[in-house]
Amino acid sequence: MTRTLRQPASAIPPLVFPTMLLAVNAGGLKASTLLPGFPTHSFLAFALAVPFIQGALFSTMNAGTDLARDIQTGFLTRLSLTSLRGSALLAGQLSGIVALGLVQALFYIAVGLIAGVHFAAGFAGMLVLLGFGAVVSLGFGGLGSFMALRTGSGEAIQGLFPLLFVFLFISSMNTPRNLIGVHWFKVAATINPVSYLIECVRSLIITGWDGQALALGFAVAAAIAVASIALSTWALSRRMAR
Repeated sequence: MTRTLRQPASAIPPLVFPTMLLAVNAGGLKASTLLPGFPTHSFLAFALAVPFIQGALFSTMNAGTDLARDIQTGFLTRLSLTSLRGSALLAGQLSGIVALGLVQALFYIAVGLIAGVHFAAGFAGMLVLLGFGAVVSLGFGGLGSFMALRTGSGEAIQGLFPLLFVFLFISSMNTPRNLIGVHWFKVAATINPVSYLIECVRSLIITGWDGQALALGFAVAAAIAVASIALSTWALSRRMAR
């Protein structure tokens, strides 16, 4: 967490870029709200869910790049000569990512409120959004840590980062799945777990308390977190073999 505070540049992209994309999409795709069956009259409210997940993807790069730097400089090798537990190292690494994820979620909520978005789930829904943002950041941060521990290269992490955005764009980020007309794209969006993460956030903003969307979103986020942390723990044990 201290390292995150000492590197403010790492916190700026997860706040600025998703907000810029939100502004572009809200202005260019607002005609989509005229489609029969579109869930809201405000495309800004519909698109506000995307920055929560897009910002979490930046957690992958931040966590992975920082850990890869420790590997490249030999710092992790020196730590392997101490009695430090790998779980403590991984927990310390991910705590900064989760803290940044909470800041991101607060920022996006503030942007929505300033822009006039009405949160259908109210204040309690905003609190749920904060918790969901923390779980998603933990999951993607663990994924970045795993990639760093396996590759040991910050350049490799940055090269893999654009591939993660493929999952974002082939999802229901711009159109509800039931309104996607291209069959293969609809199938891809349906099997893409990112769609359920976005729809979980979106339900709290424009629908209210949708139990199915919340259950699916939290289940996918928890599964990513558990799997990525398990993989990171395994990779760390091999990287820090004494």
